[in-house]
Amino acid sequence: MKNKKLNIFLVILFAFQIVFVQLISKYPSLVEHYYSNGIYRFTSVLLRFLFGWIPFSIGDLLIGILVFIILRFIYRLFKDRFKNLKSKLLQVVAFLSILYSCFYWFWGFNYFREPLAKNLGFQQTKYTTEQLTTVSENSIKRLNESHFKITKNDSLVAKNPYSQKEMYKMAIAGYDNLTYEYPQFVYNFRSIKSSLMSLIQSYNGTSGYFNPITGEAQVNDRIPVNGYPTTVCHEIAHQLGIAAENEANFVGYLATLANDDMYFKYAAYRMAFSYLISEVRKRDKTIFNKLILAVNKGVLIDFKESSEFWDQYRNPIEPLIKKGYNSYLKANKQANGIQSYNYVVDLIISYENQ
Repeated sequence: MKNKKLNIFLVILFAFQIVFVQLISKYPSLVEHYYSNGIYRFTSVLLRFLFGWIPFSIGDLLIGILVFIILRFIYRLFKDRFKNLKSKLLQVVAFLSILYSCFYWFWGFNYFREPLAKNLGFQQTKYTTEQLTTVSENSIKRLNESHFKITKNDSLVAKNPYSQKEMYKMAIAGYDNLTYEYPQFVYNFRSIKSSLMSLIQSYNGTSGYFNPITGEAQVNDRIPVNGYPTTVCHEIAHQLGIAAENEANFVGYLATLANDDMYFKYAAYRMAFSYLISEVRKRDKTIFNKLILAVNKGVLIDFKESSEFWDQYRNPIEPLIKKGYNSYLKANKQANGIQSYNYVVDLIISYENQ
């Protein structure tokens, strides 16, 4: 009886929570001040302190346990021929109420904070094709220079020599350097781990993910090593409360670029170039073809190898997973859904123009 009353209470609370989330999403300044720069700063550090020292991913284990519970629940539901269905559905909704609450209070409210450009103090405006081309040309120049510093030959592929664990530690140095310009990105208590589900992530087409319940940054340890630094720094950005994907991309780019290591700088220019050239291709194929000719051959081979890596994991289920994630992003005020990642170009150009 007590459990039933508790479940009913949680179900009612669930409804109130949904209304509260929709209401608070309309007040970004309140979220920014009281949650992102208040409650979340404490809870995020606490979660990293609690779980960061553990060498494996607690978040991945929790997901595994959750999947097992769901499958067990479905099996028993059919085995019992849907007996006590109302009671069981009540339990499910009560559990979802707890999960929903943890998600938003542990991290999710960051989706509704003020725009990053405002937080960093620069103006974000719509860019022209001319501005895009100029920034892309500068990006190619820096990319080629950083590539040549490593290889001493424009036709060779740069190979990041560091282990994954080394890069987890090295990524912090970039954030430490970044705090001289943007002190809001101070990062304490490292909690970055290789995902136990890296193979599944590869088939999902994902390089990493952030677990809001445990505060851990999970990285797919199968991805090409040259893209590893920006992926790690992207997930750290999520840990610091940067929820929007384009903004996490941008902060990850800045932190990777701020690193003193040449391989990290190469990874930063490599990431920026990939997004910029993609936008150029959409706008003007002639300019795209001209810019591509200016890129070092070794860099193009690097991108070709990366593309081949992802091609081997393509499967019919991946588009469905991405469609689901697209809906999730839109439900959390990212109107462009999965395309939000690409909008890092707006931030890069605004930053360069500044």
